[in-house]
Amino acid sequence: MKHKTFFWFILPTATAMLLFIALPIVSVVTQSLFTPHEQILKTVENCTPFNCTESTVVDLDATEQQRAEQPLGRWAGLSIYLDRGHLATAVIADAWTTRTSIGDFVDRLGNLPFYRAMSFTLTYTFVVTPLLIVLGFAIAVAVNSLHRHLKGLVIFFSLLPMIVSPLIGSLVLFWMIDSRGVLGTGLQWLFSNPDLSLKASTELTWIMLIVYGVWHSAPFAFVVFYAGLQTLPQDTMESAMIDGATRWQQTKYVVIPHLMPLVTFVALIQLMDNFRVFEPIVGFNAEAHATSLSWFIFNDLGGETRLLSSASASSVLTIIGVAILLSPVLVRTWRDFKAKG
Repeated sequence: MKHKTFFWFILPTATAMLLFIALPIVSVVTQSLFTPHEQILKTVENCTPFNCTESTVVDLDATEQQRAEQPLGRWAGLSIYLDRGHLATAVIADAWTTRTSIGDFVDRLGNLPFYRAMSFTLTYTFVVTPLLIVLGFAIAVAVNSLHRHLKGLVIFFSLLPMIVSPLIGSLVLFWMIDSRGVLGTGLQWLFSNPDLSLKASTELTWIMLIVYGVWHSAPFAFVVFYAGLQTLPQDTMESAMIDGATRWQQTKYVVIPHLMPLVTFVALIQLMDNFRVFEPIVGFNAEAHATSLSWFIFNDLGGETRLLSSASASSVLTIIGVAILLSPVLVRTWRDFKAKG
């Protein structure tokens, strides 16, 4: 392909990436380095026919002039990243030097909002991702072995969790696990405990969110693996059967190696998606027991006072976390590509 042809071919994609990916990231990074101006106060005197009183009010003219001179706010550098609401380096250093045990240090770390959100985010990501890959693969193998008249119906029901909106799906499950819901009532009857509540325990809330995450995302893995099974070389499978390979051996030595590139693809997509977990926490109203980095950013942007600098710093840290999380998979993919080349 000629250079000029390639340039015009890649120009629309490059322009879209610049406008909708590169520039927003630059804007977020820039905003995270500035903090809002402090309000300038002034004392005014209010007089009535009987007496005069002094009160302190915001000097709107001076504040507007300050914003005009420094529209981004006051330069903060990396201080927002290091404050107690984010990395909390000073607090961690103090907790480490005054710790009585490793457990005590971990408990103190868990009291910091950013690390509490990071703890749930990483747990959710590293538990949900492998489970949904395994479940999606199992469903794909099972559906692929069904009679052709049954495949359509089973595929339809298997895709329902992915069709339902994440927020709606989490709300439905939230109502089901309520003490008056089907699952909540069933669990109370099963354990003979009328006071049992999945919403009252941090551990049970985490398990509930993880189960929902696997249920909602497994259909994506199923679709990808099922499509991959349609390209499985039948000659290799027949040779394995002639050689006396069992069903498990066929799956282990023929099917899984054939689908490994798709496993890498699903892992990449789901790692990014699970690291940004947000809707289930809102749907389950689980902020008291579980918060994620995305919810952390949403919380900074909510309310009457929008903490744009704090939200920007959290966003940058989330981007860095995603990059670190994906780096092993990307390195392995690159090595496989180089080996084949």
